[in-house]
Amino acid sequence: MFLERRVRLFKNGRNRAVRIPRGFELPGKNAVMRKEGEKLIVEPVPAKSLLCVLATLTPIDDEFPEISDPRPRAVEL
Repeated sequence: MFLERRVRLFKNGRNRAVRIPRGFELPGKNAVMRKEGEKLIVEPVPAKSLLCVLATLTPIDDEFPEISDPRPRAVEL
């Protein structure tokens, strides 16, 4: 994989754009871009944590049936 590569900036409508070379492809369809001084940093969007996903779920209001839970038989060792 390349560590550095010169790329060309171009206009796309009213925006400036850059093509991401194959060796620099990011996973997924979204990315986060930030500016630090004169640098532009593009990173893949981190996957949602399980807690974030669970927070979006609605509670289940269904009635659950009683489940018998007999004690296990004693086993002599």
